[in-house]
Order: sequence, then C-alpha cells, then structure tokens
Amino acid sequence: MSSFEDADTEETVTCLQMTLYHPGQFQSGVFRSINFSNREKLPSSEVVKFGRNSNICHYTFQDKQVSRVQFSLQLFRDFNSSVLSFEIKNMSKKTSLIVDNKELGYLNKMTLPNKCMVRFSDYQFLIEKEEGESLECFEMQFIFSPRSLSQENIWEPKKPIPENGNYSSHSIHGPYPIEIDENES
Repeated sequence: MSSFEDADTEETVTCLQMTLYHPGQFQSGVFRSINFSNREKLPSSEVVKFGRNSNICHYTFQDKQVSRVQFSLQLFRDFNSSVLSFEIKNMSKKTSLIVDNKELGYLNKMTLPNKCMVRFSDYQFLIEKEEGESLECFEMQFIFSPRSLSQENIWEPKKPIPENGNYSSHSIHGPYPIEIDENES
C-alpha cells in the first residue's frame, strides 16, 4: 500500500473571492470595515448580508449612500446535485443591483455565475467562486482593487446581441469610454 492511499484526505472548502472597488475608497474609507488580509470561514447555513448597518450585516460599507442592508448571499445546493452555488438577493428598496447585465430590483434574486461583476451605485465587485466539497462551511475572501474593475480589462462585460443582429454599444451601464493614444487628439 502506498502512503498516498493511507493519507487522510482533507475536504476542500468553497471560497467566494470578491475583488472590491469604489472611486472614493481612498478619501472616504468606505471599505475600512472589510478585512482584506485573511479568508473568513462561515457556516454554510449563514445568510451573509452586506450594507451599512453593522448590527445586521456581516460586511459593512462606511457610506450613507448604501442601504442598511444592500444585498445578501446564501449558499445552496440544487436538488440531486453536489455542487454548491450562491444566490444573490437585492435587499435595497432604493438601488438596483446589476449582476453582469441583469438588473435586480428590490427582493429579486438569482444564482451567481462562477465569475461575475456585481454593481450598485459606484461600487464594483468582481466575484469568483472556487469550488469546494465541504457542506459544513464556506469561505469569503476580499481583495482590494486600486483601479476600476470594468475599465482595466479585469472584467469584460457581456454585451447582449439581439436576435435581429442589430448591435448597440449602449447597454444598461451606458457607453464605455474609448481609449485614445496620447498622441491623438
């Protein structure tokens, strides 16, 4: 028998990695309550809330523009599936949540893709899921981005092309800036 067969197998844990950006993050400190240094382990039954109310939310943003509870994330498993997924739900009555190119109104929810961009107001979150096996817990990891996620080619938004073939560069998010060489006017 090889030592490989005798080794205890450690169960991997699903991790939701969130890269955060806000244009005023250096001046206002909107993310000062977020721990960027370590992964945080949470029980799989936990509904994780994001917003400005520290009595209700696991992760708070120091910003009066943010709702008391802005959105929530919950881990789930589809019937007859071993794959863990996350559901995102907009909890704000005043601000829509944009997940990729889908707009979620108050109490709307959807399953998060394995990689997606979530936006509200001036906030941008690039969310990526690392698959794991454990059903007992999951991890959250936050990464700070000094630059806009949508303008740095870190994330290429999906632009829908209608069935009639006509394509418009204007989407829910408006037109994107066009890069110009410094020597051009």
